[in-house]
Amino acid sequence: MDQGNASARISLRQSADPRLVLADRVRQLYSQMPTAIISTFVVSALAAYELREGRYIEILWFWGGLVVMLTLMRTILYLGYRRSADKVAEAAQWLRWLGISALAAGATWGFAAAVFFPSHADQQQVFIAFLLAVLVGGGIAIYAVSWPIYALYAAGILFPFNYVLATFGNRLFAEIAFIVPVFYVINVGIAYRLNRVFNSGYRLRHAYNKLTEDYSALNDRLEHQLEDLLQAQREVEASGRKLALFAERAPISVLELDARGTVLETNPATEILFGYPGPELIGRGAIEMLCPPGGPALNADIWASFVASAGPMTLPQVLCVRRDGIEVICEFTLIPLVNEDRELLSVIAQVRDITQAIEIDKMKKEFTSTLSHELRTPLTSIIGSLQLINSGVLGDIEKDVLELTLIAERNGQRLLDLINDILDIEKIEWGKLSLFFEDVVLQDLVDEALVLNRSFAERFKVRLEAGARTDGVVVDVDRKRLLQVLTNLVSNAAKFSPEGGVVEIDVSIREGRTRVAVGDRGPGIPEQFRSRIFSRFAQADSALTRQKGGTGLGLAICKRLVEAMNGQIGFEDRDGGGTFFFFELPLKSTNA
Repeated sequence: MDQGNASARISLRQSADPRLVLADRVRQLYSQMPTAIISTFVVSALAAYELREGRYIEILWFWGGLVVMLTLMRTILYLGYRRSADKVAEAAQWLRWLGISALAAGATWGFAAAVFFPSHADQQQVFIAFLLAVLVGGGIAIYAVSWPIYALYAAGILFPFNYVLATFGNRLFAEIAFIVPVFYVINVGIAYRLNRVFNSGYRLRHAYNKLTEDYSALNDRLEHQLEDLLQAQREVEASGRKLALFAERAPISVLELDARGTVLETNPATEILFGYPGPELIGRGAIEMLCPPGGPALNADIWASFVASAGPMTLPQVLCVRRDGIEVICEFTLIPLVNEDRELLSVIAQVRDITQAIEIDKMKKEFTSTLSHELRTPLTSIIGSLQLINSGVLGDIEKDVLELTLIAERNGQRLLDLINDILDIEKIEWGKLSLFFEDVVLQDLVDEALVLNRSFAERFKVRLEAGARTDGVVVDVDRKRLLQVLTNLVSNAAKFSPEGGVVEIDVSIREGRTRVAVGDRGPGIPEQFRSRIFSRFAQADSALTRQKGGTGLGLAICKRLVEAMNGQIGFEDRDGGGTFFFFELPLKSTNA
């Protein structure tokens, strides 16, 4: 037990900051300076009074002047320390100055002993010897915090006095001269021991202060953590109540499942959707009970993959069977609840009946497709007739009538383009669009797109230029559909470029894929529009967009066509303003 306490004390002392310990020692020394200055001055005055009679009155006056000057210097040193702004950082320097001051004080008394001891009577010699012994002994109380300073102070007093005793010629004094160094060593040893005690005390005090601060900080942190835990507990309880209320009143089915797919909890909407009472579902396997055997959308293999990944999963169309045998198509959203070790605790399954939504969407697409086909045939005839009239084949017509027929032809063509775009995107989404893949030299196709769209760009006073070229690159694509993608991107860039602007098409190779980028110097893509730029009928809401026109289907068609050809499409801001629209395709070969 004692060894443990000793080890703890040693550890505490070692943990104290040496700078703070030194600063405490210096503070202690300077706190005793007023006592030392006053007592030294008083003793000096008594000594001067006692020694006023003798042959060396002039030297006495000189010594008195030294005492006064030293007293003033030590007072200035003390006041300077008191006014010091950073006593910790300057502690070593203040200690050195104090050592010089102590040595000067001791030397002053050593000078007095060397001069006045031989020149006075026996009684006065005894007085001087006694006085010096008192000063040496009293210095321990003043300077014991730093034994080197005490050693300097005592040496300044005793060494000159000891020299006088040894050379005085008196046998008794010579014997005393041998004792004085022993007296000096004993006093320095006492000061050294006291110095260690003081240092140990200072280190322990600072170590305990630091330990107290650490404990206080630790208690504060623990208190804050307890408050945070209580607050977190309240929030968890509130969240639990909200979640339970949400699940109970949610209009969609919510089930809680374990890792095996067993139903743990359900809400009322689940009973309405599947026709099973809640108690009948709880404890049974959701997949076996709700999904028909062999269903591709949600089966044991898909569930095992979901549990292994422990990540959210959405199944857009899952065939389910109600209790009455009616099949419904549902959208499943599976949200895993995991702990810090990524162990699955339970699964929240949100199930939404989308049977009617699918039927409505199917009817809408069929209606749109039918309507588009029915509109395209008469519209093509109308545009053909207007083109015959405008070309002058049927004879000259008046200027006012010609302007009206030209407007009718342009708007008819825009309507036909819209119908064609609708038909294209419907074919793509229904999987009825046939692609004819062939080997195509990409740079040749880019050059062809530049030629075909140059007249269109001139309508907007924009130039088309080929930027970076990569000749000889071969890709396996549908030539007609890739040219349609290039035409859409180039026409968009031309429409939104300022007058006099340049649209560039760069072809490059990146990590085994070829990249085609169409760059413009237009106003850029608004931040709020970026997330839906490739959606159907997506157009930025701006005056420029309304002025330039468009169906809002071009980029949606481009995205679906590029992805159908195993590519990717995107956009990025261009240095200096404008936008790069690009697509990347697998590189089949290159002859460059």
